[in-house]
Amino acid sequence: MTLHRSSAHALIGDGTTAHRSYVEELANSYFFAYQQRPSAAEKRSWAESLDALARLLAAAGLDDVELLIEYQLPMCSLRVDVILSGVHPSTGEPAYVLVELKQWSGASAIEYAPDLCEVPHHPVRRAMLHPVAQVNRYCEYLTDLTQVLEGHEHRVSGVAYLHNATDASVRSLLSAPVSDGRLFTRTTRDALVSFLQSKIKKDPDHRAGDALLQSRRAPGTKLMDVASKMVLEREHFTLLDEQQSAFSLVLRTLEKARKHDGAKELVLISGGPGSGKSVIALSLLGELSRARYRVAHATGSKSFTRTLQSTICHGRKGTGKLFTYFNSYERARSNDLDVLILDEAHRMRETSNGAPLNSKWAVRRQIEELIEAARVPVFLLDQHQVVRPGETGTTEVIEKTAAERGVVVRHVDLNAQFRCGGSRTYETWVLRLLGLEPGGPMRWPKEEKFALEVVDSPEDMEAWLRSKCGPGSTARIAAGFCWPWSDPEEDGTLVDDVRIGTWARPWNVNNQHGVGDVPSSDLWATHPGGSGQIGCIYTAQGFEYDWNGVIIGPDLVWRDDGWRAVQSASEDSALADASPTEFDRLVRNTYKVLLTRGMAGTVVYATDARTRAKLHELVR
Repeated sequence: MTLHRSSAHALIGDGTTAHRSYVEELANSYFFAYQQRPSAAEKRSWAESLDALARLLAAAGLDDVELLIEYQLPMCSLRVDVILSGVHPSTGEPAYVLVELKQWSGASAIEYAPDLCEVPHHPVRRAMLHPVAQVNRYCEYLTDLTQVLEGHEHRVSGVAYLHNATDASVRSLLSAPVSDGRLFTRTTRDALVSFLQSKIKKDPDHRAGDALLQSRRAPGTKLMDVASKMVLEREHFTLLDEQQSAFSLVLRTLEKARKHDGAKELVLISGGPGSGKSVIALSLLGELSRARYRVAHATGSKSFTRTLQSTICHGRKGTGKLFTYFNSYERARSNDLDVLILDEAHRMRETSNGAPLNSKWAVRRQIEELIEAARVPVFLLDQHQVVRPGETGTTEVIEKTAAERGVVVRHVDLNAQFRCGGSRTYETWVLRLLGLEPGGPMRWPKEEKFALEVVDSPEDMEAWLRSKCGPGSTARIAAGFCWPWSDPEEDGTLVDDVRIGTWARPWNVNNQHGVGDVPSSDLWATHPGGSGQIGCIYTAQGFEYDWNGVIIGPDLVWRDDGWRAVQSASEDSALADASPTEFDRLVRNTYKVLLTRGMAGTVVYATDARTRAKLHELVR
């Protein structure tokens, strides 16, 4: 998807500043695409940066080359500033040049991290990705996930243009190895003109642009399918923007800690479902373990840890202790590890042994143990995924504890959305539906990259999933914890606990070993045999599948003016002693997690008739 197709000639128009009507056209397209207004900074960037690029293209004689402005990368919400679409001057093949535009007037590379930089006076004070490293990853990601480019990677190239900077003001960026002669400033406009003239010229019929926009997108790589190769070999995901910044920041922080013996710094990575936290975690684990650092991965999720152990460690010598739990570090010595990667850190508990903090059995807080265990502890979390009483993983708690111990915190916010087909609209729809973001429930504006459906029965849900789930794709149904969860019968038969009218299905298996071809509950989300049972929050959290069915049970119902949490309808013993206010917060977070597991689409059924009516009103 692109917000605007144009040319330099069309953007420049009569050459006056007042002509920049394309800014409002982009703003309108942005609103219809993302259901929110662009910021003033974004509009200012369009006005200044696009004008600078258009005038450079005109000077190069490329003013009729097609511009795909604000092109959204497949299966995520990140956007390329501009893709020049045309044909190669020599071969006549389709050609694409990805252009990253920056308004920076200066920047400097960061020591020990050649792909990171700092920008003075930037409103967001943080380490940022080198512009060429950024556009390189866009190129790699685009070619990996766009079928029309399969086998034709040479058709794609990328440049970064800092039109307000001079070579002198970004000297250290130009000398960084990653720059590779593709970082240009206003000092080197002529060199950029020559580069572009060698790569692209006008495609009179716009066939190259049509082919790119109409090409099929390959589905996003599933975490568990490639985890083994990512950790034990050298294959990995392509990390983008803040993902790569977080990855590089950890390596840089570790290098700094090693050079200053005894130094300790903490990296805090926050982001919503599908923003890439676990991808970063496993990429770090693979990189650091291959480099022979003392590194471990820990979570508070039994299902997630057991799945990783099963996928990666089974039969693999030396990998058995890569994947651990938060309570594994109760007696760890100071800095036993170089790096401790704490995935799903919102699942942290008050203490590792479960004792109340003020009791005689409590030694110290779990967060203190985890910070103490490594030179560089790395916390990855989403505060909206706290779903049980006693879970304490928040940015405020981590930052306060670190400050008390004199530990510097480096914070990266992952603002991209990779699950849900990269649909920022769907993410917003879920947050507003559940009152986790202001604005109230919104009508679903149908879009091509993510499917959403509301049905009137669980039978209809199963039929919808069967119609969508083709060869090689996955589907699961998860429900609110509103039915008892029975052990299998003595003969191994599963009990159909989840009953709605005449329809009945079993929960995922309530034991450690599974039954026949049916896996244990910990492996329900990833094992092929898990598709016949219903999952719950404890087995769905942390995982993803292509097609997602969600049953909203009687523990959360819609009444005239909003949601009502019904604690008496819950069968979750972990929530039995929660206060009404706490239960309301946790049950909303629970359904937020369940609704954001799908990568291609979600189908929703509510057991309560008035709740179904409200959902139908929103999703037509």
